[in-house]
Amino acid sequence: MHLTLAPSGPGDVKRDLEVLVTDLAGQLLAVTSMTAPQACTAVLRELVEHFDVDACYLRRNDTVLDASVLVAEWPPRAARAGPDPMQVVPFRDGATVLGIRAHPREVVFAPVRAETYRVLGQAVSSNGHTTVAVPLRTGSATVGVLGVVVRGERSWSPREIHALQAVAAFLTHLHARVSAEERLRFLADHDELTGLPAQHVLLTELRRRLAAPEQHPVGLVHVAVDRLKVVNHSLGHAAGDEFLRVVARRLTEAFAGDLVVRLGGDEFVLLLGEPARLGEAEQAAVRAQRSIAAPVALKMENVGRTASIGVAVAVPGRCGATELLNRVAQASTTSKERGGNTITCYTEQMHTEDAVRTDIEMRLRTAVQGHGLLLHYQPEIDLRTREVVGVEALVRWQHPVRGLLQPDSFIGIAESTNLAGELGRWVLQEACRQLAAWRRARPGLALQLRVNVSPVQLITADFVETVAAVLDEHDLAGPLLCLEITEHAVIHDLATVLQTLRGLKRLGVQVAIDDFGTGRSSLDQLKQLPVDTLKIDRGFVHNVDADPNDLAIVKSIIGLAQAFGLDVVAEGVENEPAAEVLRALGCPTAQGYLFSRPVPPEELERLLDTTFAAGLGAAGREAC
Repeated sequence: MHLTLAPSGPGDVKRDLEVLVTDLAGQLLAVTSMTAPQACTAVLRELVEHFDVDACYLRRNDTVLDASVLVAEWPPRAARAGPDPMQVVPFRDGATVLGIRAHPREVVFAPVRAETYRVLGQAVSSNGHTTVAVPLRTGSATVGVLGVVVRGERSWSPREIHALQAVAAFLTHLHARVSAEERLRFLADHDELTGLPAQHVLLTELRRRLAAPEQHPVGLVHVAVDRLKVVNHSLGHAAGDEFLRVVARRLTEAFAGDLVVRLGGDEFVLLLGEPARLGEAEQAAVRAQRSIAAPVALKMENVGRTASIGVAVAVPGRCGATELLNRVAQASTTSKERGGNTITCYTEQMHTEDAVRTDIEMRLRTAVQGHGLLLHYQPEIDLRTREVVGVEALVRWQHPVRGLLQPDSFIGIAESTNLAGELGRWVLQEACRQLAAWRRARPGLALQLRVNVSPVQLITADFVETVAAVLDEHDLAGPLLCLEITEHAVIHDLATVLQTLRGLKRLGVQVAIDDFGTGRSSLDQLKQLPVDTLKIDRGFVHNVDADPNDLAIVKSIIGLAQAFGLDVVAEGVENEPAAEVLRALGCPTAQGYLFSRPVPPEELERLLDTTFAAGLGAAGREAC
């Protein structure tokens, strides 16, 4: 195509072009993504009028669709029935000039082709028209095209071409600004990784459907992918992210009429579009489970994961959006606690348990700060002399509404809310204070204090220093204190636990393994851990006089302790025959209801006074 460039025009033409460009730049400054189409159309109209051309169009390149997309045009084409075939033109269909896919750096002059006729409609005839295509460029990439169509051999001066390029640059900046604004708007309502709607979209829709005037039950399905961390650790976080994108796509396809939302991490929620009773929601959960079960190809590996799924249904007017989300999340957590790959439906029993848990969690921090906690003490008895040789401190909570709560009611909540360390410090401080008080009142009293230690405390950097400070504050020697740990407490960070236990040994503090025999690596731990005592789990002791299997296990543990030079304490002794069997097997110490339940300090003092008055307790005096 021959290009004719006219010589530079007079000064007034130059000024007219400068005024045009400045005016258009000003118009585009205040444009937003909402007003961009109208503003772009106005710009094209001014270009048509100023340059006296037949038509103008603005198109953008869509890399996802691999197509040229119409943004604006002037003059507008006649309305037509059905979708506009030229709104999106794939590059493979020949939209070359329309989209300038070849990424040229200069303006392109070319004859109008058939696809351009369709874009411009009746604005031009098919004879003797030329398009001037000005690329919209960002860096090295072409993001669109500003097109001008003119009849015949119109000459273009360099200033006119430069003016068109300046307008194209303004439109490029507008395109970038609008794209960023649309991206921010999208991210405000969608999850960035999966493109699914955001959580606030779910909450808005839930609130609408749970409004009192509605009468139909609302069903939720909570999906938590099991053990996704394994994928992240073995194949990398990029692979884990891709797995989540596949899960999101599968759930979207399987629940096309429902709202699928990613809560974050490995969690998704399905808001069922149709009214759903519990049985119907459970069937939807089965569908979700099947959708996730198929393996996903990641880095040449076929990776399969299961899911822990919770189901909950609420009647409008009786349950709020946040409460329903909490219910379905609790059901999903229950599935995970059961080993995963399970569906759990939220029930009235769970509702009651949830209410109790919420109440306990809300009040627990205040209790840990010294308002309501107390200690009971269970004596340990020498099976040969029946003297009290030790006491185990056991925490209780005098709840303002629910009465005296046992540890099982709140220890788990303390661990899940990061209060376990603070709770443990309170127990240690209070138990040592009480022991010191008993010793001041009974000079020469030999009694070892046992205090349970949480896994969190064992890996806390200053735990040994804390124990040393408490002992020093109450003038107690290290051997008077025995800290009890569980086998599972050392599994996850053995190196740190070993360092802590060695520090305790330097203080003279003794260490016992509680509930011994229920863990998974008892022998290996005995080889590595600097411990002094094994406490046989009550599950083996309860029927040791009647069950041959329990007898064999207890006998083995006692033999193991003797081989390693460790003391043994049997827990849960409830009858004399069991006590006699343990004594005959060589177990020197026991505790249980046969001797005493855990009791308040004043009740234990009566036992201590009896023992002290009788001159008992000599076996423990060496520890003083």
